[in-house]
Amino acid sequence: MDRGVSTAIIVAIILLALALMLLGWRRRAARQGDIGAPRPVPATIGEASIRVPVLYVATTRAGDPLDRVAVHGLGFRARGEVAVHPEGAVIAIDGREPWLVARADVRGSGRATWTIDRVVEEGGLVMLAWRLGDAEVDSYFRVTDARAIDATDELLAALATLAPSIPPEESPETPAPTERHPS
Repeated sequence: MDRGVSTAIIVAIILLALALMLLGWRRRAARQGDIGAPRPVPATIGEASIRVPVLYVATTRAGDPLDRVAVHGLGFRARGEVAVHPEGAVIAIDGREPWLVARADVRGSGRATWTIDRVVEEGGLVMLAWRLGDAEVDSYFRVTDARAIDATDELLAALATLAPSIPPEESPETPAPTERHPS
């Protein structure tokens, strides 16, 4: 084979792989047609009690941190901000319109260690459990504030005012802690 034929074969394989990835993403989005669109932020909203810069990691179906939600622009990681208002949490992600997770839709919040394509130190992610239309979802954020530990605690405390906190889930690789009894 000459160099031109080899190059054409490699380019064809790469284009086929990209086409199959695009097809898979579109099928995922079609399967998630039952997931409603996030609410826009109302024109008038109360003052935020806290604003924290974050890396938006993912939104997944509730209880399944490996099932990424691909619809309504929720499928892509980006920098942004989470602000907690009396009406709920406003999520402002770079590149898309901010949305409101209304207080009535918040199911809880807590810490997480992993979700799809992201593993961090124990409890390094903030998880917001909420209802998106009729679907229950979990959104994951990584606080990017220079004082990340304090900012994470402050964000979790503010989110807890919207709904009860959820204890961090054990990752499948992490055994449950055992009690130690004095001998």
